[in-house]
Amino acid sequence: MENKQSLGKSGEEFAARYLKDSGLCIVTRNYRCPKGEMDIIAQDGETLVFIEVRTRSSSYRGWGEESITPAKANRLRAIGSYYIIQQGYRSWPNLRFDVVAIRQIGESSEVNWIKAAL
Repeated sequence: MENKQSLGKSGEEFAARYLKDSGLCIVTRNYRCPKGEMDIIAQDGETLVFIEVRTRSSSYRGWGEESITPAKANRLRAIGSYYIIQQGYRSWPNLRFDVVAIRQIGESSEVNWIKAAL
């Protein structure tokens, strides 16, 4: 379990740097609420972006982008809604839900950033 947690943590660090280098402004990381956890919340211009990071070191159980089930997608949407209400937005902002799937094979990392995945 420790190895899986370590892989996930390093994937989230890598994704945050990648997104920042791509021009997004990171608002918060590892946002927790009663609905669950969102890995990264960022701002892309006028759009608030909720980002799920999936890191895999093999395709044994499928790549990260393949692991978002309909139930997980619904949970991510619920977390996004909760965040907006909790933050006291006066009007609903432009939203986007992205998935950043990282394939970490050995020392190399490959990123598949799927914008508006949900």
